[in-house]
Amino acid sequence: MLARIATGLERTGVFPLNYCKFAPKNTANALERKIRIGAVNYLNTKPLLYGLNHAPLSSETEITLDYPAKIATRLMNDEIDIGLVPVAIIPRLREYYLVSDFCIGCDGPVSSVAIFGERPIEELSTILLDYQSRTSVALARILLKNYWKLNPVVVDTKGEEFRHQIMGSTGGLVIGDRALEQRTISPIHYDLGEAWKDHTGLSFVFAAWISNKPLSEKFITAFNEANRKGLENLDKVIGENKSVFNLSDYYRKFISYNLDAEKRRGLRLFLEMMNEQKPSAFNLKR
Repeated sequence: MLARIATGLERTGVFPLNYCKFAPKNTANALERKIRIGAVNYLNTKPLLYGLNHAPLSSETEITLDYPAKIATRLMNDEIDIGLVPVAIIPRLREYYLVSDFCIGCDGPVSSVAIFGERPIEELSTILLDYQSRTSVALARILLKNYWKLNPVVVDTKGEEFRHQIMGSTGGLVIGDRALEQRTISPIHYDLGEAWKDHTGLSFVFAAWISNKPLSEKFITAFNEANRKGLENLDKVIGENKSVFNLSDYYRKFISYNLDAEKRRGLRLFLEMMNEQKPSAFNLKR
């Protein structure tokens, strides 16, 4: 299966992955304001936020926290300059730059993105889709069609709490900290990171630091260093946060933060798969 899927990876792809390589004349750094950063308020982001909050550049930035889809909307509306956003929004951005060597990714099970239920997935007639992330919703649709070969009714939850409806023949895609909690409630779960790895042989990128305008090389260097410092202080991050899940395992075994070459290949393939599906299937406007 891997050989068949990977045949398209050498193509340029519909959505080229841009990188900021120099400091243009008109950058956000040149404006008389701070760089506006948007980040996800999930446990998986805490190491990166620790670095940003303890870095020298913290005086040059202002950080907004929200769930992924909200941060994505802010980036698309130019309410922030850079955001840790679901990668599924890349096709909707007029201009974008992957500006960091770090991301929220996995190389196998991720633990915090899964389809939950009381029955095996082939017995689920309806699957509720978490409103908090475009990427996870798109990934679930791709895997349901191409990996599990299933066609259940899928329902966008549109902002309301829905986990109490996961029962009987109704399953639910749950992400983030709520997914870690749902693991203690639902008897069956299907980890989307694990399914993607089995389906493609590649790592997956759920969210990446993306800017909607060029940023200076000086800022990007400092930004990368801040992210790196956060990951070097995982014990401190773990000490400051609580979860029903083992955070040491979560940060060190399940979340993979480096945006390496394999993750970029996985990201390119994911965007190509999105493009091959009907655009309406992904509901990227929210």
